[in-house]
Amino acid sequence: MVNRFSSSRGDRDRIEAGRVLFAQNCDFVTGAAQVGHLPLHELPELAFVGRSNVGKSSLINALTGRKSLARTSNTPGRTQQINFFNLGDRLMLVDLPGYGYARAPKKSVISWTELIHLYLKGRANLRRVCVLVDARHGLKNSDRSLMRELDQAAVVYQIVLTKVDKVGNVAQQTRCEIERELLKHPAAFPAVLLTSSQKNIGLSELRAEIFSILPKVGQGIALG
Repeated sequence: MVNRFSSSRGDRDRIEAGRVLFAQNCDFVTGAAQVGHLPLHELPELAFVGRSNVGKSSLINALTGRKSLARTSNTPGRTQQINFFNLGDRLMLVDLPGYGYARAPKKSVISWTELIHLYLKGRANLRRVCVLVDARHGLKNSDRSLMRELDQAAVVYQIVLTKVDKVGNVAQQTRCEIERELLKHPAAFPAVLLTSSQKNIGLSELRAEIFSILPKVGQGIALG
């Protein structure tokens, strides 16, 4: 099971740059349960979003090589605020609460779901959203609803399949099906990445992709 990176010099350089980026210190900055608590800063942001229990926190921990940077749980709905992590003063990683089913009071689910939508549509320095999809289940209606919303807001997003080690070669078929569907979504990045936090599948490629969104030296992010 492989991702679509060739052995070209350019791809090798991107993978190495991604490795160096994620070798930097990554520290928790703050958690925001309300829009008014979102931090103001000049770093570009990369957000991770997906259905509850899709593996967002596990993926962040695996990418950064930290076991407990982001809190993980088998209980859907554990993350109930937007958490910000500073990666080497180069990039802010943003862990969003899960949407869909969650073991939490309905009022709380509604509140953090609204917070997700307000953040995604109104964040000036948000460079890309990684929409995580469980490879065992593929796209669900809740994923498609979010994708349409991101299309309308012109927020660039990329589908990242998680837990691909659980499905073997079926993940390749799922990727192809999703990529065909993405042709109808103007804000979607066309390539789907395959990952597994437990087996370290696709992490180098995802780090390289994340590195590619960083502004070039001398460019800044204008805050709204």
